[in-house]
Amino acid sequence: MHAVIDLGTNTFHLLLAKVVGDNEVQEVFKLKLPVKLGQGGINNKTITPDAFERGISALHDFKKIIEEYGITKVFAFATSAIRGADNGFEFVQVAKQETGIEINVISGDEEADLIFNGVRHTIALTEEKVMVMDIGGGSVEFIIANKNQTFWKHSFLLGAARLLEVYHTTDPISMVEQNALLGYLDQELRLLKEAVAIHPVETLIGSAGSFESLVEMIEANLDKKLNFKHSCPVSIEDYNVIHDLILKSTHDERMRFKGLIPYRGEMIVMSFMLIDFVLRNFDIKWLFASDYSLKEGALFKMNEQK
Repeated sequence: MHAVIDLGTNTFHLLLAKVVGDNEVQEVFKLKLPVKLGQGGINNKTITPDAFERGISALHDFKKIIEEYGITKVFAFATSAIRGADNGFEFVQVAKQETGIEINVISGDEEADLIFNGVRHTIALTEEKVMVMDIGGGSVEFIIANKNQTFWKHSFLLGAARLLEVYHTTDPISMVEQNALLGYLDQELRLLKEAVAIHPVETLIGSAGSFESLVEMIEANLDKKLNFKHSCPVSIEDYNVIHDLILKSTHDERMRFKGLIPYRGEMIVMSFMLIDFVLRNFDIKWLFASDYSLKEGALFKMNEQK
């Protein structure tokens, strides 16, 4: 059994699990802590003192659980918030000194590879090229691939926490802010547009996080059962209904929104704006959600290397 720690910009994840067969992750223990490491500092390339303290405290909690289970194989990795912060290396050092956990700061390309390694175990890919999208707090990863190869990948500094501080100051979000954000995405995602021009896709596979929330909100609010067993198709029409409800909602309403975990309520508007941009700009016809992502991709990689 292995322990995987994902130090995300918004959430720290601990997964204790083993791989069973070729495609199945057997979870023994799973914990998510809304550390909000990027809060108040991500756009200034810093981890604020409060966020720094929350992060180290979470790792102390994780260390106790790992020791209780007697696990010795631990892979901890940090993504956008830590790799982009001027005091990110300091955080890694303090974490090692205080908890003994050695954190690997992975690149955007490595992050994309691990995401795809998780997603490909949940959906039977074919010769058709598909787009995989993972929305984090600090970055958004896109991968264009089929069952045989990866054709293109990129990590953009367009995570929901970054966008939230600039483009979501009204409640609910105003049309002025929506249009400003869409204009910004149109500019910043030009590499994605160039890639899709070379590698056209009709299918979008959303990786965990906001896409899991989407499935849960459709089931809770539209009275539908999507049979979400690691992956499932999502009607774009159903997405549009939930999208409209979320964008018209206030923060307090999102905290009570059926199917939406409260700690995702802050970021979900930015996440849905990102999804909507992709759906509308690339003529996506098929949408799927996968509940495997970065953590599971890391676990499969650890299992292959044993």
